[in-house]
Amino acid sequence: MRRLRRRTRGEDTTHEQFAVVRQRVRAAVVLLDWLAAQDLTLATCRQGDLERWLSGSEATHRQEAGHFVRWATSQRLTSLVFPPARWQGPARPLDQQARWDAARRLLHDDTIGTSDRLAGLLVLLYAQPTARISRLTTGHVEHDGTRVRLRLGQVPITLPAPVADLTLRLLDGKRGHATTGAGAASPWLFPGGQPGHPINAAHLGQRLKALGIQPGHARSTALFQLAAELPAALLARMLGIHIDVAVTWQHASAGDWMTYAAEVSRRQDTAHSAAPGKTPDGIVAGP
Repeated sequence: MRRLRRRTRGEDTTHEQFAVVRQRVRAAVVLLDWLAAQDLTLATCRQGDLERWLSGSEATHRQEAGHFVRWATSQRLTSLVFPPARWQGPARPLDQQARWDAARRLLHDDTIGTSDRLAGLLVLLYAQPTARISRLTTGHVEHDGTRVRLRLGQVPITLPAPVADLTLRLLDGKRGHATTGAGAASPWLFPGGQPGHPINAAHLGQRLKALGIQPGHARSTALFQLAAELPAALLARMLGIHIDVAVTWQHASAGDWMTYAAEVSRRQDTAHSAAPGKTPDGIVAGP
């Protein structure tokens, strides 16, 4: 809880932050319950006992329990060793082409709701989590008559014309279900179903998934590319992410970018050797 308060710096806790804390507390409870069933405590538990629990079929929240064990060790409540799992970068293949295809669809398909289009673009282009998107207010948008800027972090981002147009469309007298019968427009850029409340982050995620966009994977793909192109400090200030997160992603992109680029080059070479104007799968290649 102290770490969470330090990271939020007085701001509201996001849905993801709350979910992570709850999961880690639940993991600690699961481990402590197992110790009690074995007539053990943190002080009497030995490394072999911990490994027996980790290898057992009844163990749940294994990785999350590691945070509690390492904290207990730092507080000298136990001598157990639980090495942290080192993050090796994105676990799933990064498909930049699919990302751009989804972005083009959101930019040009007027049959999709404006709020869903803008929310999806903020994930695909600016690596924003649904929890932060759902908390954006009209005050985060700056419009001086010529430029539209969105403040995601410390440095406002100037939006390109198509994204700016969608943003202004939301601002232009948007009330939404949350303000039906209310006297003033909602301050939320993405208002929810309850008056005065923003859209629920989980509900927003489900709406994006219905459009074929997996928010977590799409955000990771965007972060991977942005980290390869921008300094970590600037990335953190622009996107509103912690500097440590920006540095970690930059290291991942630096280590994997050449491999990714080589794979893209190999695909392109294969595509050129296929039928003119088509990919190896027979799909007509477009701009």
